[in-house]
Amino acid sequence: MISALIPFIIILPSLVYSLVTLFVVRAFFTRELQGERFTPPVSIIKPLKGLDTGSRQNFESFCLQNYPLFQIVFVLQSAADPCITIIRQLMADYPGLDIELVIDAAVHGANGKVSNLMNAFPYLKHDIIVIADSDIRVGSDYLVNVAKHFADPGVGLVTSLYRGANVYGSAAAIEALGFSTEMIPNVLVAERLEGLSFALGASMAVRREALKSIGGFGSLVDYLADDYQLGNMIQRAGWKLALADDIVACVMQRESLADVLTRQLRWCRTMRVSRPCGYLASGITQPFLALAASFVIAGFTLPAFIAALFLYLVRGSIVNFFSRSYLQDKLLPRYLWLLPFRDALSSLTWALAFAGKRVKWRGESYVLQADGKMVRGD
Repeated sequence: MISALIPFIIILPSLVYSLVTLFVVRAFFTRELQGERFTPPVSIIKPLKGLDTGSRQNFESFCLQNYPLFQIVFVLQSAADPCITIIRQLMADYPGLDIELVIDAAVHGANGKVSNLMNAFPYLKHDIIVIADSDIRVGSDYLVNVAKHFADPGVGLVTSLYRGANVYGSAAAIEALGFSTEMIPNVLVAERLEGLSFALGASMAVRREALKSIGGFGSLVDYLADDYQLGNMIQRAGWKLALADDIVACVMQRESLADVLTRQLRWCRTMRVSRPCGYLASGITQPFLALAASFVIAGFTLPAFIAALFLYLVRGSIVNFFSRSYLQDKLLPRYLWLLPFRDALSSLTWALAFAGKRVKWRGESYVLQADGKMVRGD
């Protein structure tokens, strides 16, 4: 009897964590939204390099905001960048909008995105600064839902959860499943347990005064995890962080599994140096690691297979509920069969994060330092 229970004991932490995420995610998405409409002038920075899937639609979604006064600053480093054609088209199509195109090749440190932010900063007109990645697409009330949190003068930064959108192919689906089944639940659990102490790079809005209190964008220029550091530095400077009410969409590209693995490994190694204790502890909740340990210890026995089936019945039901009821990412149940592969990839990259310090980002190789900063590799 005891040996038959061993597989269930091993999967218990992962099972319990899945149930905890069910409670936390449901509480977040069903909470009563508070806060009156607050619409201070906003400057949006779009740091760019090259084209993404649906770049025109992604950029245009920021032009279609139901918001009284905002500025958009598109910034890139090369006059030959294909994004420029799209931006000039938008400037012609929306002559009434305050759109600025900044082309500046200046590099201030290892992080090219932050160099772009620094190059855009002199052109910003307003005190609420929104930073949104190039592959992000938003609804027309995006700025309203972000800006209202700044009615509280103690809030220094507002960040947004994100989901996968326009997913085509198994590799992209495996990555998008990570947003729905890992990133969003993990962020919401962290917020519930310890409060928000980091930002998510897809969408961040920062008060100019809060940014100044940490030394501006220049304080981030040598970090790979500039989003984590921006939120963490602002929180440690005494400001409050907030999560926006809605979710932005990360428009997925057709990629190979090798591309996805490379990016996942970069994210894992980044989090390992940014939150070492939390990252190590996260291994306890990894479903695939739990199942692997179960089969190693108990063997390929009937109880081990029943435990695996039970875990995925519970986990599959929970993530399907998230996807359909709250995220509306159109991933599940279509891609539910990929969930074990997603979990296997997560466990693999979690383990590989301890096996090296090199990462690849935008075609360049970097070496991560113990403090989270990076230097170019050989």
